[in-house]
Amino acid sequence: MANALPGQKTGEVTATQNPFEFHVYGPRHLSSPSWWDLLRSSWKDPSYRRMVIACFIQGVYLLELDRQDKRDERTALAPQWWRHFMYRLSQTLVDERDGSIYGAVLEWDRRALLAGYAPFRPAGAPAAVVALRGTLLSGATFRRDVVDDLRFLAWDSLKGSVRFAGALAALRSAARRHGTGNVCVGGHSLGAGFALQVGKALAKEGVFVECHVFNPPSVSLATSLRGFAETAGEMWGYVRAWLPYVGSAAAADAGGEAKEVSLGRAGTAKWLPHLYINTNDYICCYYTDTAAGTATVTARGGSGGSKVAGGDGGIGKPGLARMLTVSKGPTKFLDAHGLQQWWADDVELQVALNHSKLIDRQLRSLYAAQPASPQVNQ
Repeated sequence: MANALPGQKTGEVTATQNPFEFHVYGPRHLSSPSWWDLLRSSWKDPSYRRMVIACFIQGVYLLELDRQDKRDERTALAPQWWRHFMYRLSQTLVDERDGSIYGAVLEWDRRALLAGYAPFRPAGAPAAVVALRGTLLSGATFRRDVVDDLRFLAWDSLKGSVRFAGALAALRSAARRHGTGNVCVGGHSLGAGFALQVGKALAKEGVFVECHVFNPPSVSLATSLRGFAETAGEMWGYVRAWLPYVGSAAAADAGGEAKEVSLGRAGTAKWLPHLYINTNDYICCYYTDTAAGTATVTARGGSGGSKVAGGDGGIGKPGLARMLTVSKGPTKFLDAHGLQQWWADDVELQVALNHSKLIDRQLRSLYAAQPASPQVNQ
């Protein structure tokens, strides 16, 4: 996964400013919560929610860079990225093998809110956010990051990682403390892979936590092999349907049953992760691969998808996930894989309404039809 921290912008930073200070590199038009925000909460706006969670993840990148550059509390860059939204650092997730910071738990800062004469948290604002960064292609953490990249590439899973266990424990603890409806997890690149798999692990336990993943990895050897096997199985099914005396009616019935199971799965989904995809990013673009069948990525607004400049569109009937793709934004790979695009004011996003093979494959175990209980003859 590529480094998520692009270089300095020409003409925007003076010699005394760091290019990653919030007021330089961050969003231009996101205000801090105030007493007025209690009446009309910005957190109810999907665009605002997306932008703020992306900023929290950027803060985690900077936590590790602050550590590497030995910045103190006075010069640290990371706190700017959550204090602006009235959050505080509750816990850092540290890889004990090399001391690197790969995640953080951010909690709503009541003291900061009271200083602004606002007595309680705005509606929709999470009490806690678990934010997970992606790969940094520099510094001491490079080796551990790449090991997890290769782990995903080989096995399409991050469960064997020390960081998976740490992120899962942190998210489970936050859910117990604040309630599942008041907690969300978010990640970018490799961190998005962790966030998606940690959220899925809790969903299997019946704990449904809001999940936002930016540029999640979609390329792995295991996925490719499974895709090949499934394609071969589909082709064999077509061949069987044409063979004499095999019974095409039976094959059709089997296909109908499979479709019914898929419909049931989509209709009963309770955990719906939010995916943010740029199709020019070859690391995550395979999430947009489509297949005929039941829509697993659904949204309100008709059958063709809705384009909203800087917005996320409406979300409607349930599916297996909610996916937004960039319809107007960065096209070069490093920018398309970068995190900054997700808080940019001029980005145009399109709500995806297609059937995603990769999402269906990743989440099918959550919503597989339960076997019918055996009937006892009286």
